[in-house]
Amino acid sequence: MDQFKALVVKESDDNIVHGIEEITLDQLDEGNVLIKVAYSSLNYKDMLAVQPKGGVIRRYPMIPGIDLSGTVVTSEVDRFTEGQEVLITGYDLGVSHTGGLSEYARVNADWIIPLPEGLSLKDAMVYGTAGFTAAQSVYALEQHGLADNKDAHVIITGATGGVGSVALQLLSKAGYTNLTALVRKDYQVEVAKNLGAHHIVFPDDLGDKRMLSRASYDFALDTVGGDVAATIIPQLADNGSISMCGNAAGVKLETNVLPFILRGVNILGINSVTETNERRLLLWDHLATDWNISSDALSNEITLDEVPSVLAKIKDGQHLGRTIVKF
Repeated sequence: MDQFKALVVKESDDNIVHGIEEITLDQLDEGNVLIKVAYSSLNYKDMLAVQPKGGVIRRYPMIPGIDLSGTVVTSEVDRFTEGQEVLITGYDLGVSHTGGLSEYARVNADWIIPLPEGLSLKDAMVYGTAGFTAAQSVYALEQHGLADNKDAHVIITGATGGVGSVALQLLSKAGYTNLTALVRKDYQVEVAKNLGAHHIVFPDDLGDKRMLSRASYDFALDTVGGDVAATIIPQLADNGSISMCGNAAGVKLETNVLPFILRGVNILGINSVTETNERRLLLWDHLATDWNISSDALSNEITLDEVPSVLAKIKDGQHLGRTIVKF
């Protein structure tokens, strides 16, 4: 493997540029396990990684890609062996450590999850960080009362995006019967219904932000943040919860205390980057067994050369579901 392909992000004349390059192993960051990457996937965070002031990349040049699945080539630790199939999501991958959009990756063994039985390397990236985040969100809501009521009214924001589309399918597979998908464009309506939505709403249907509104939803799985989340929180019923994992609609959350002190509403923060290994193993086991929707997920497969054009679609809000990168 004298040379191999990777997507590289660089600073150039006070600008940020990215493209496919031929690189060598000595351009990868240090680590105790070398992996031949089979698949990666594209997430909103990967799009931000190639933008000026995207707030993701910590230093340049950098290989982005916060996910990967592949096969161990060499390992300096006993628990991983040559030929073993593994996956990684989160940690510093593709942020401050060369990432998954490369034919080879050298990583810290502590970041690696053995590929769960029941999943292929491709399946693992059909989920990727977005699917894992969706699983975290569903799990958090279930731990706060959702599991006790299959008829609970749940709204999923960004319902045809990477996290939202998987979350909608996970909830549908789990038997929840009152799922509302929040979409922005007409063509997303049929997509959301096919993913398991029973009701469709558009942002304008939510009404105005108020101190406290009529209780319309028992739970919310929010993937976008901003004014969307701020409008939904006052509409949550007594002891309702909203999980929050994204900021596509903005990083500010303008709300008030009334939903929390009068209805006992909970905000459940979801962080896929630093989740414990114990919880990762639990959730990946769910994704491989009782929550497994990988064969039905809204996904498409591309090559590394096609990555820049798909990242542009994500930036423009024209992306549906999951995109996986095959090496």
